[in-house]
Amino acid sequence: MYSSTLADAPAIREPLHAPVARLVRGGITEGVHYGSVVVLGADGRVDFQLGDIEAAFYPRSALKPVQAVAMVRAGLPLEGELLSLAAASHSGEERHIAGTRRILELAGLTEDDLRNVPDLPFGPAVRDAWVRDGREPSRLAQNCSGKHAAMLYTCKLNGWSLEDYLDPGHPLQKAIAEIVEDLTGQRVARVTVDGCGAPLFSVSLHGLARAAARIVTAAPGTPEARVADAMRSHAEMASGAGRDVAALMAAVPGLLAKDGFEGVEVAALPDGRAVAVKIADGANRARIPVAAAALARAGVDPGLLTEFAGEPLLGGGSPVGSVRAVRALDPAPPTTGA
Repeated sequence: MYSSTLADAPAIREPLHAPVARLVRGGITEGVHYGSVVVLGADGRVDFQLGDIEAAFYPRSALKPVQAVAMVRAGLPLEGELLSLAAASHSGEERHIAGTRRILELAGLTEDDLRNVPDLPFGPAVRDAWVRDGREPSRLAQNCSGKHAAMLYTCKLNGWSLEDYLDPGHPLQKAIAEIVEDLTGQRVARVTVDGCGAPLFSVSLHGLARAAARIVTAAPGTPEARVADAMRSHAEMASGAGRDVAALMAAVPGLLAKDGFEGVEVAALPDGRAVAVKIADGANRARIPVAAAALARAGVDPGLLTEFAGEPLLGGGSPVGSVRAVRALDPAPPTTGA
């Protein structure tokens, strides 16, 4: 299905985004979100594209499943909930903090060994309760703590240094970069620093979708399959209670999905169909309706996606409009023979 030859790095340019979602209030378009969308068929070919799917961009946390695959390939022995947490942008719930502590304990380490930035929990309700209780920002509460704990565990198992595990030249980060290139099928365009402090690798939207497809179609028992199985079986450990990405995985059988800051979403079905979305202005409210529309375009039953079609716009507390994907993303009409 896929070539083993790496393509060149995607071009570093201003992406040529297109309208992907409209805000309609009282029957009038009030605003437009620009972005890019790619839909891959089960054969790995591009079935649909809108905007610029080949420009270099940062997938942010949507790349975490790939990072988790790299760590499993490097010997990380986690399974189930803890492996899902290793690929998580979690809400900071007690189960997420307890799971991160458990990964550190398995490595013989503590919170003091983490190098992610201290933060309040990501989940709004969890964050509010945290503040009411007078708790301070914490490395454990920060939404990437599971990934960082897994990185430390991987380093411990391989005898790699711990203090500098976030350095792009560290053996762990070199191993991750290699797997990013392997699964996306292209060279990394640029490396920067993500919000949590970890290296962030720039690929294309097309490459991100290709990586998700390769993860879900991998043979049982492989690192890719282990990560996919863990995230699908424990979706709320990879996100949190009430989070849209977990609800999307619950609604669509076999779907693997991951969100990322600045309006990124990637999702893939067991047969290799995959979608990836980037909202140019980073608006979260456009991410899910556009991703749902892309999944419908990929052949998912629209009835499974109704709750993700778009959040309402309110006027005086009552719905007066909505955020909706553009018509270009409507499912393609069925083809008929001559």
